[in-house]
Amino acid sequence: MPITLLITMLLGFALSVSIAVSIGGAAVLGLAVFDNSRLIMAPKEMFSAIDKFPLAAIPFFILAGNLMEKGGISGRLVEFAKSLVGGVQGGLPMTTVLTCMIFAAVSGSSVATTFAIGAILIPALVRHGYPRPYTAALQATSAELGVVIPPSIPLILFGVAAEVSIGELFIAGVVPGVLIGLALMVFVHVYCRIKGWGKHDGEGRLSVLAATGKAGWALLMPVIILGGIYGGIFTPTEASVVAVFYALLVGAAFHRELGWRDVVTALKKSVISSAVIMFIIANAGLFAFIITRAGIPDQIGQWLTVVLSSPALFLIGVNGALFLIGMFIETSAAIIVLAPILTPVAMYFGIDPIHFGIIMVVNLALGMITPPFGVNLFAACTVARVSLDKVIKHLIPFVLVIISCLMLISYVPTISLGLRDVVFAPKPALLVPAPAPAMTPTPSMAPRLGPSPVGPSPVGPSPVGPSPVGPSPAPQ
Repeated sequence: MPITLLITMLLGFALSVSIAVSIGGAAVLGLAVFDNSRLIMAPKEMFSAIDKFPLAAIPFFILAGNLMEKGGISGRLVEFAKSLVGGVQGGLPMTTVLTCMIFAAVSGSSVATTFAIGAILIPALVRHGYPRPYTAALQATSAELGVVIPPSIPLILFGVAAEVSIGELFIAGVVPGVLIGLALMVFVHVYCRIKGWGKHDGEGRLSVLAATGKAGWALLMPVIILGGIYGGIFTPTEASVVAVFYALLVGAAFHRELGWRDVVTALKKSVISSAVIMFIIANAGLFAFIITRAGIPDQIGQWLTVVLSSPALFLIGVNGALFLIGMFIETSAAIIVLAPILTPVAMYFGIDPIHFGIIMVVNLALGMITPPFGVNLFAACTVARVSLDKVIKHLIPFVLVIISCLMLISYVPTISLGLRDVVFAPKPALLVPAPAPAMTPTPSMAPRLGPSPVGPSPVGPSPVGPSPVGPSPAPQ
């Protein structure tokens, strides 16, 4: 069965069949060929894969991102980011990275970030003399932060698939996301100085005070969402609903840029995006169920423990494999299928599952900007109106920067787990002194104990008298 599943799935990929249909079709064919009496399991397992409460956060975060785009929040975040870093050479590309970091802290979706921020900044970059292929590569790479900085849809999926805390995954993704963002900003600044681009990026820039005033309500959004999650006010799933209502309130009541038509458009886009993701999760869940029943995860785990004999080798092998897998398989499907397989192996090597989740998500996020499947790359090329082949040359340096950050994240666990350990540190148990056990002195103990320092016991005879229970009856 495993060979049939693999060949069918790869054949579907080769024939340009959609990812979800290829995975689900392979699973259904495997059931039909080897035991068609169990075909009834297919709809049951597909439903079970999406019948999980944390997955409800996905459509709400997508809707929040679309409402932010329509309600003027995205534009104000751009002005705020530009006021902070836009005054230096290469400030506009740095603004792109910083805006994506802030936007990602609410939307949770890299594709939504690509369209929302790219629609504003790519034309501005082109007007300032940046080549269109470079702007597409920059936007696609910066939007990748949407799946690392919480809240993140792939982190939610990993938490569900690997059965680990989504709250811990969220807090563990903060520092790696900031690290990647800062590395990208430093790189684009140096790169623009070498190329001589962006000498006039500061033109039309607002002061920090003015930009902060305009973006005040928008900047409060990630504070409310993330503060509520980590403060224990609401769960990540409930936070997604709060994000939607806050985006509606700010866009309609405060910015007055969100009308009924905009809401309807945002709802349509969100329904389509959510349906696509849920369909992928359902089919990937069925596929994962079948390969698990076939014992493939155990076989892979045993093989990896023999071939990769240390945690360092395991991380090298897994990073290389995930990088290649991310190039061909959609991130959500890859997480749902691979997380239950690889997480137990990582734990066998002593790797914290939260740390491994961050490694896996960052690695698969690279697949969003690498052909042939890179959804972020195609979205950015669509916004920039440029062909993919012209973007590749500008994309390679960005990929190398993220791979360098990935190596640091992989081999320095404190980057992911340091903040997690501070926020979710176990509370010390309240020590209640236990009563001393009764001890009958023995002759050898008497000389050492001596007379009691407190005198005779103040407790008199038992107030309840003799035990009401009589002697046990003799056995018959």
